[in-house]
Amino acid sequence: MEITAANLTLEQEFKLKVLADQIKQLSKEEAQECLFKIVRQGMIKDNLYRQLFNPA
Repeated sequence: MEITAANLTLEQEFKLKVLADQIKQLSKEEAQECLFKIVRQGMIKDNLYRQLFNPA
């Protein structure tokens, strides 16, 4: 199987399934807090990539 940016590895698929099962157990407030943290981490990652690939 060829792995591209659009595909997940088998290990990633498994981790995603485990995460999905864990998410089902969260309360609405816990899920909202997790979503907030994930979006924040994504923004930080974007800033790091921007700094790495576009140095001033």
